[in-house]
Amino acid sequence: MKYYIIAGEASGDLHGSNLMKALQKQDVNAQFRFWGGDLMQSVSGTLVKHYKERQFMGFAEVIFNLRKILGLIKYCKNDIKNFQPDVIIFIDNSGFNLRIAKWAKEQNFKTHYYISPQVWASRASRVEKIKRDIDAMYVILPFEKEFYDKHDYEVNFVGHPLIDAIADRTQINEYEFRAKHALSDKPIIALLPGSRKQEITKMLGVMLSLVNDFKDYQFVIAGAPSQDRAFYDTFIKKANVSFINNETYNLLSVSTAALVTSGTATLETALFKVPQVVCYKANSISYQIAKRIITLKFISLVNLIMDKEVVTELIQNDFNPKRLKKELNNILNKSKREDIFMNYFELEKKLGGKGASEKTASLIFNAIKNNNS
Repeated sequence: MKYYIIAGEASGDLHGSNLMKALQKQDVNAQFRFWGGDLMQSVSGTLVKHYKERQFMGFAEVIFNLRKILGLIKYCKNDIKNFQPDVIIFIDNSGFNLRIAKWAKEQNFKTHYYISPQVWASRASRVEKIKRDIDAMYVILPFEKEFYDKHDYEVNFVGHPLIDAIADRTQINEYEFRAKHALSDKPIIALLPGSRKQEITKMLGVMLSLVNDFKDYQFVIAGAPSQDRAFYDTFIKKANVSFINNETYNLLSVSTAALVTSGTATLETALFKVPQVVCYKANSISYQIAKRIITLKFISLVNLIMDKEVVTELIQNDFNPKRLKKELNNILNKSKREDIFMNYFELEKKLGGKGASEKTASLIFNAIKNNNS
């Protein structure tokens, strides 16, 4: 069968690649054409557009790049027409994907969505569009199924794919890892400033302001696969810190604490059992718009899933050197760390265990096979 997959950022590339591998086990004749990244490209098929070409963060950035985005949408529609897939699989990336889904449904393509748009966070009215345009939805967070049930839309809870991605990784030798990257034997504080240039620029400067206040620790920047080393050089030289590119999981596995930009990385950090401070600062226009439409108590997945504050969130003006220093000191405190660890173990239980990619692939393959028979 022919699969057209659309993922929009590094996390989508990861989950898309694992889904493709699982689909290959179900369907030995699987043909893939996709929007994604290097990980999906390493599996099989044809990469149409790399996610690096369409990384726009926040409402204001989308408006400023509207012409380019509309051009990409038109290009995608034409490419789907030419490929004529048996199914289109959307992965997260709702701003782009829901626009394609509406058109695709009108063209009678089968539409499946893996990793739900965050309609539970804002603009719940989009559920009606999802019900109209999406044939099957596969959700990865336990509260998402409850949310959709309230809106009379049956979805499949498949568990979170990060559990598999982390469990299946190759274990490293900490001594060799430190030697490879010229790290000292001091405890490591990992800095995860995000994956887009805009957010890294906003986040990393404040994070690095703490380096001289924690001389018994070493700070290490986790470089995103979507950015070149040269982009980070100014930050590295200014603060005299270590940098490790595209090895975030290995870095987290040996870290004592982390400062993390809000997003998937907060959940990854929790699954590695690393105490963290969640940080977020957006373009002021984007933030003011978001404040008016987002109805959630928390922004981090850790707190949202647990429905309580497990990790501290420093948002917008609260994300400043003084507050960040205070909260980092807190998570280095033994009693606070023990409390975080206990909550992390409970969090992992809520995520539904291993096998998300395999469950999703099986459901998609069987649905399309039955439809074609």
